[in-house]
Amino acid sequence: MIVSGDDALAHRLAAELRGVYGEQVTLVVPPAHRSVRPPVVGRTRATALFDRVSAAVNRAAGNGDPANARTAEPSGAERVLEAAELTESVLSDAGVERAAALALVYDDDETNIRAALTARRLNPRIRLVLRLYNRRLGQHIEALLDQASALAAAGEGGDTGGFDASTTVLSDADTAAPALAATAVAGTSKVVQTDGLMLRAVERPPPAPGEVADPGLCTLALLSATASDPAGADGSESSGAQGPRLLPDESAIAAATGRGTVVLETVSYSGPSSPPGRSVVPIGSLMSRRLRWTLAGLVACVIGLAVASMFVTGEHPLRATYLTLLDLFGINDPAIGRPMGEQVLQLLSGLVGLLLLPVLLAAVLEALGTFRSGFALRKPPRGLSGHVVLLGVGKIGTRVLARLRELHIPVVCVEADPEARGLALARRLRVPVVLGDVTQEGVLEAAKIHRAHALLALTSADTTNLEAALYARTVQPDLRVVLRLYDDDFATAVYRTLRAAHPGALTRSRSVSHLAAPAFAGAMMGRQILGAIPVERRVLLFAALDVGGHAQLVGRTVGEAFRAGAWRVLALDTDPRPASSPRSSSSPRSPRSSSGLVWDLPSTYVLRAEDRVVLAATRRGLAELLGRRARARAGA
Repeated sequence: MIVSGDDALAHRLAAELRGVYGEQVTLVVPPAHRSVRPPVVGRTRATALFDRVSAAVNRAAGNGDPANARTAEPSGAERVLEAAELTESVLSDAGVERAAALALVYDDDETNIRAALTARRLNPRIRLVLRLYNRRLGQHIEALLDQASALAAAGEGGDTGGFDASTTVLSDADTAAPALAATAVAGTSKVVQTDGLMLRAVERPPPAPGEVADPGLCTLALLSATASDPAGADGSESSGAQGPRLLPDESAIAAATGRGTVVLETVSYSGPSSPPGRSVVPIGSLMSRRLRWTLAGLVACVIGLAVASMFVTGEHPLRATYLTLLDLFGINDPAIGRPMGEQVLQLLSGLVGLLLLPVLLAAVLEALGTFRSGFALRKPPRGLSGHVVLLGVGKIGTRVLARLRELHIPVVCVEADPEARGLALARRLRVPVVLGDVTQEGVLEAAKIHRAHALLALTSADTTNLEAALYARTVQPDLRVVLRLYDDDFATAVYRTLRAAHPGALTRSRSVSHLAAPAFAGAMMGRQILGAIPVERRVLLFAALDVGGHAQLVGRTVGEAFRAGAWRVLALDTDPRPASSPRSSSSPRSPRSSSGLVWDLPSTYVLRAEDRVVLAATRRGLAELLGRRARARAGA
């Protein structure tokens, strides 16, 4: 496996492949990022400490010219290759011709696309995983690279050598946004969604004495036994028996008294969401209430004058109304020599016309102002409460904003950059925005933080997110706070400290790389990861795969195939799929295949080799199910 990137996601992904799946990994990073300490995944503390000491010794010894690619000392089963630019020669040095999969996770989309085209040319059979923010461009690139692989395989007589040469395009923003949005809202289910599939899970508190907890469709996890204890387990993999338990069996659920649960509450189909259209200003908002009443009074006066003219002159109602309007606009002949009644009505009509002119001018000015404000950023309304304050509308914040609005949750955005990419979306969705530096006094107050339900701090600066969270807690101690932090170890430390300082308030610290890495790692293994649901500081994966080739599933019933703490079959895909169709990322995401999923599978259903199932799995359970470690040991 080759992983190439320039931020924490590359290190997290390499550690995930090495520590969880047991893969041999070559990590390609720029020279300036060698000092970034890789996260600890699936390793003991002693090994992690040894790696840190080795890295310090290597840095002290010097690394030569940073402009050239060079190989660092391996750490475990990882080979580190430093290169300022991912050129064809660097890919060759990394062994792309012999690699099974290549992940390109640079923050720049163009860099990833250029490297993917080069890698596909060097090795048409390699499995590619790309990190792209642009969804539409990602679909076209995915189809182009898969077509190039198919043409290369046809030129070799259709022999792929047993390799899965599919292309998967993922976005760390799309992967992390559902978890970040769900964490910010109490009572809102955690959601995993692809273009046509929605999975929802919800945390439920432990039942009271004498009550029986509702298991929903199935119980996905047991929460930490010390979740409410500030000095208790932090919910990570090192929490031990007191930490969360993923995919427990019925006996474990029955014995877990006093623990909250994460249950699969609903599973429903949701078609691709249409892009938000242009904002339509309601007719009622074109004029103020006082102006509307004024216009209504003048219209009533005109109608009264027309009726009076009809009775005085004896004219037809339409002609009487026409003559009244002529008098109103001052274009009728003077009623000289006419009866007194007609003269009085003409004077009254002229007076009403004089009153109507300023009212019409005011209505036009108010309508123009309303249309202008409809395309400008809205300000938070005065009576707003129970909303979510979203700090930062960059790549991650924009996706989270879209998810919150899909869930019909009121949001107020705070952004320091007037040119931020998410402001256009906020304008279309008519979401209130406060422009200003969140660290300056009065900015959070303008976002009504004292009446907010939750704070989502998603800026790119850890210190800004932390400062905003600490200040918000001084304003509202029981505020629900979700932090996006760059380093996962720093996120753990912040989580523990804030939970100890505010035991009565819910605090969550999330690293985007921690949330996104499992999906990227699963895609590198050749299986489409539908999504991931965080359970405290652990992750539960949802994947779609074929039953054939997995001895743990073929010929077993759904009940027999379930392995506690590892995996559980949730649904069966009944849509026919040609055997020759590639396992591309578009297959499980299409609405057609999602509509054919059967979720109420009986435990006695026997899984066949031609079946395709959706299952929930832990990271280590998915690694065991794919059998990568067994093949590695056999090869060794």
